[in-house]
Amino acid sequence: MNCLSIAGALHRAFPLSQHKTDKPTGNLLTLLLFSPLCAMAQDVGVGSPAEPSGSAQPSVIQRVEIVARQGSTELRRAASFAKQIYGREELDRYGDTNALDVMRRLPGVNVDSGGPRMRGLGAGYTQILINGDPAPPGFNLDQLSPSQIERIEVIKASTAEQSAQAVAGSINVILKEASRRSLSTLRLGLGTGTDRPLGNLNYAISESLGPFNMSLPVSLFEWNRQVRNLVDRKMAGSDGQTAISEQLGTGTSTGWGYNLAPRFNYKVSDEQTIALATFFQKGYWNYRTDYINRAVSGKPVFDDDAIQGGYWETRRGNLTWINRFSEDQRIEIKAGVQQSRSAFDLRNLRAGATQLQTAGNNQDDAVTQAGKYSQLLGSAHTFTAGWDLENRERLEKRTTTNGAGIALLSSFEGQAFEAQMRRQAYYIQDEWEISPQWQLNLGLRNERISSESKNADLPVANVSSVLSPLAHLTYKFDAKSRDMLRASLTRSYKAPGLNALLARPVINSAYTNINQTNTYLAPDRIGNAALSPELATGLDIAYENYLSNNGIFSVGIFHRNLTNVVRNLTELRNVTWATAPRWITQPQNFSDAVTRGLEFELRGRASDLMPQLLGQAKGLNLRTSLSFYRSSIAALPGPDNRLDGQQPWSANLGFDQRISGLPLSVGGNLSITPGYDTRQSAEQMFNRSMAKSIDLFAMMPLSPTMSLRAAASAGVQQFGPPNGYTLSLLSNGDYVRTDRYAKPQLNITLDMRL
Repeated sequence: MNCLSIAGALHRAFPLSQHKTDKPTGNLLTLLLFSPLCAMAQDVGVGSPAEPSGSAQPSVIQRVEIVARQGSTELRRAASFAKQIYGREELDRYGDTNALDVMRRLPGVNVDSGGPRMRGLGAGYTQILINGDPAPPGFNLDQLSPSQIERIEVIKASTAEQSAQAVAGSINVILKEASRRSLSTLRLGLGTGTDRPLGNLNYAISESLGPFNMSLPVSLFEWNRQVRNLVDRKMAGSDGQTAISEQLGTGTSTGWGYNLAPRFNYKVSDEQTIALATFFQKGYWNYRTDYINRAVSGKPVFDDDAIQGGYWETRRGNLTWINRFSEDQRIEIKAGVQQSRSAFDLRNLRAGATQLQTAGNNQDDAVTQAGKYSQLLGSAHTFTAGWDLENRERLEKRTTTNGAGIALLSSFEGQAFEAQMRRQAYYIQDEWEISPQWQLNLGLRNERISSESKNADLPVANVSSVLSPLAHLTYKFDAKSRDMLRASLTRSYKAPGLNALLARPVINSAYTNINQTNTYLAPDRIGNAALSPELATGLDIAYENYLSNNGIFSVGIFHRNLTNVVRNLTELRNVTWATAPRWITQPQNFSDAVTRGLEFELRGRASDLMPQLLGQAKGLNLRTSLSFYRSSIAALPGPDNRLDGQQPWSANLGFDQRISGLPLSVGGNLSITPGYDTRQSAEQMFNRSMAKSIDLFAMMPLSPTMSLRAAASAGVQQFGPPNGYTLSLLSNGDYVRTDRYAKPQLNITLDMRL
C-alpha cells in the first residue's frame, strides 16, 4: 500500500465537501497538499545516524532509556500515540522571553485570553500539564522562560496515565532535568518597553558528583507594555434610553518577577533512583487604564478609569522514587506539595476620585500523591496500573466598597470563602506489540472530583465521576517507521472550576447602583453549584510520514461528540441582593455539540521537500501548518452556532535560512486566523476580526560559546489576544465593539555557555 493510495483512502473516507459549509474545492485541496508530498517521501529515508537497528525492545523500561537520548522527531515517532514534540531548536529559535510566545507558533495551537488553545477551542478545553501533572492554580505560562523548558509536547488524545480533562488535547511542558555533566549557561536579554528598554536574565548551572547531580535554572524578568483600546457602544444609558458612545483607552501594564526550578537526582543503586523537582515563581504587577470619553448621543454610561496592582506566588515540590525490581518490573511513586498565593487591589476612578474599590487575596494549598507499577507480561505486553490523588484547600477573600468606603453588598463582602477539592484517579493500561507493524495501547481511567465549600451562606457541593476508556492503535507501513497511521478512540471531559461553581455575585462596575437595572451587555456575574462536567467522545486519525533531516509530513482528522456543554447565559432576574431586576450571566449546562477538524503539518529542508525547485537551497528550512475546524451546538440555530472561540481555520508559515558565506541565520513566521461570527444565544452574536502576527529573527554566533540573537514581532499582545477587534451584537441593535492594538516588539538576547 503506497502513500498515494493512503491519501486517496483518507480523502474518500473524510471528504471536506461532506459538510454543508465547505466548498467543492476542498477535495482538490486535500489531494494537492497530500499526494505530491507522499509520493516524494516514498524515496526518502530517515536521515538520523543514531537510528537504532533491529526490532523494537519489548520492555517499556528499555524503550524509555533509548528514547531519552533521541531528538524531538525520534521521540515523536517512537510514541505509542499521536503527539507533536518540540525541543531546544523550537524553544530557542526566536529568543522568546515567555513560553506563550513559543506556543502561539506551534501547529494547531493559538494563544488568546486565558492561555493557549488547541483546535480552536476555548482555554478550558485544553489541559496544561507540567511534567505530566496538571498545572497548579496560579501557574503563569506567560512568565515561564523557555530556557527553563526541556521540551513541549502537544498531545492530541488522552492517555490513561494522564488526566482525561483534555477535550481538545493537552500541552505538556517538560521542565529541564538535572544534567549528568557540569555546565552553566547565561542568557541576557533586552527588549522594547513603553518608555524604556526592558531587561531579562536567565542563568542555569548543572553539577554532577558521582551518583548525585543537580541543576538550578534562574529567571529574572520585567515588562512594561501598552495597549490601546477603542470601545464603541450602543445600549441603554443612565436614563434608560438608547445612547451611543466612544472611548479611547490606553492600558499600561508593568511588573517584574522571577522563576527558580532547582532539581536534584540521586542514584541510590543500579535499581533505585530518587529525584526532587521544585519550582518557585513570584511576580508583582500593576495595570492602569485611562480613557478619553465622547458621548455621540444620549446619556451613555462609560467605563471608569482603573488602577490595579497585586502579586502572585507559586511554590511546588515533587519527590519521586523509582525502583526496578528486575528487567520486567518497575515501580514509581511520587509525592508533592503545592502552594499558591495572590492578592490584588482594583480601584475604579471617575473624575480622579475613587468610585469603586475591590481588594482580595487567595490562598491555595494542595498535597498530591501518585504512583504506577509496570510489569512485562510475556514478550509483547506491558501492563501498567497506577493512581493519582490530590487534596486541595482554597481560601478566598474579597471586599468591594463604594467611594465612601461602604460595602457594596453587605451580605457578601469581606466574608472568607473556604473550599476543598478532592481528586482521585485510578487507571490500568496495556501496551501491546502485536507485531513489528502493529502497536496497541489500551487504557481505562476513572477520575472522581468532589468540591465542597465551608461557607454556610454560599454552599457549594459538587461531585463528578468520569470513566474514560481509551484506545490507541499504530500501524507502521515499513520496518524503519518512516510511514505510519495512528488512530485513537477516547473519552475525555471538562470539569467545572471552583469559580464557575461559586454562587457569590459580582456586580458590574458600570452599574453599581443595585436599586437600578443594568443592561444585557453589562450584566452581573454569578456561579452555578449544579454544573455537571462536559463529556466528550472522540476519534482521532493521523498519517505521519518521516522525511530525511528530521522532516515530517502529517495529516490528521478529529471528531468529538460533546454532551452537557457549558455556556454563559444572560437573563433578567429578580435577585436577593438588589431591589431592581438585574441582568445576570451564569454558566449553565446548555446543550450537546459536535466539533471536527482536518489538520496538516509539514516541515523539513526545502531541498528535500521540493528538490526540483529548491534543490540547491541546502540551508533553507520550511515549516507550515494548516487546520480547518467546524462545530455546531444543537440548541442554537445555524449558521455560526459554533463552540466559543473556534475559528474556521488557522495557518502558520515559517522558515529559517543559513546565509551562505556568513555566520548568520535568519527566519520568520506568519500566523493567520480569519474573522468569524459566533452565535452566543438566540439574542446575541459575537464577531471577531481577522488576526495576523509576524515574527522575524536573526542569529549570529560570536564564538563557539557565544551567540547574539535579535527578534521582532508584530500583531500580538504580550498577555492577551492578537491585535484586532471583537463585537458583541444584540438582535435589538445594541452593541459593544472593542478594538485592541499593541505596538511591535523587539528583543535582543546574548547567549553564553560559561
